[in-house]
Amino acid sequence: MELWIPLTIAAAFFQNIRSAMQKHLKGKLSTLGAAYVRFLYGLPVALAYFVVVIRIENNSLPAGNTDFLFYALSGGICQIMFTVFLLWLFSFHNFAVGTTFSKLETIMVAVFGLLLLGDRLTTPVVLAIALSTLGLVVLSAGQARVSFASLITGLWRLPTLIGLACAAWLGMSVVLFRAASLSLGLDNFLLAAAFTLLVVLLLQTAIMGIMIWLREPEELRKVIIHWRPAALVGISGGLASIGWFSAFTLQNATYVRALGQIELIFTFIATLLFFREKVSAAEIAGIAMITLAIVIILFAN
Repeated sequence: MELWIPLTIAAAFFQNIRSAMQKHLKGKLSTLGAAYVRFLYGLPVALAYFVVVIRIENNSLPAGNTDFLFYALSGGICQIMFTVFLLWLFSFHNFAVGTTFSKLETIMVAVFGLLLLGDRLTTPVVLAIALSTLGLVVLSAGQARVSFASLITGLWRLPTLIGLACAAWLGMSVVLFRAASLSLGLDNFLLAAAFTLLVVLLLQTAIMGIMIWLREPEELRKVIIHWRPAALVGISGGLASIGWFSAFTLQNATYVRALGQIELIFTFIATLLFFREKVSAAEIAGIAMITLAIVIILFAN
């Protein structure tokens, strides 16, 4: 088994935990504040991991370059813009259709990866991505109780366009993170990924910290007050990011994000086993398509 596969599965698992932990912050922090803790409290995890990699691998500090800084900064800003646009989307009364289209991130990664890095896909993987994307739309529509007719009629409405912009921002951030890591030209993928993650989180913590200070200054105090649940978000999010960045450095980002949709299967299983929630036929069909797509990706490598 290629190393990027278990790294991606581990990243998806920890991201699932991070998402669950963030729900505990509802009511304690604003949506922006809850999003910020993943950067602020994930930063110490990234720093500790980078120090461990340096010590174990007996390497010196990587030499950055202008390309690396451009990609790291641009990727960090794109991920923040994804958060901002997602908040904008949630401000609409009817955002279900837009949320469904925000799930098209993998297609965006494939397009941007081809344009920016020349990353190409095999035919089986293209089919798998098409299948998983359809599965995502069906799953999301089923969860939001959105009909197929509503998806079609809502195509050109503002929430839908914002949802597509969310997918584009997130997709571009993934490709830029991979570009940043590769631009270091290091043979050691662990060192490249660790250094890229550390720099990106430093930039994001500073940029988003300034944003919150300007828009919701009181939220910064709350982020510190509720440090215990926030730290759990940061730890799980930091571990997820280590997996993502390492996998991005090793493999085409489209493969990684497509396989990373296994996170939805983890969530689905938790919904059935732990929360005993009812699921619709559309949700089951969506999960089945995503599962089949993941199997195709695994056998295509």
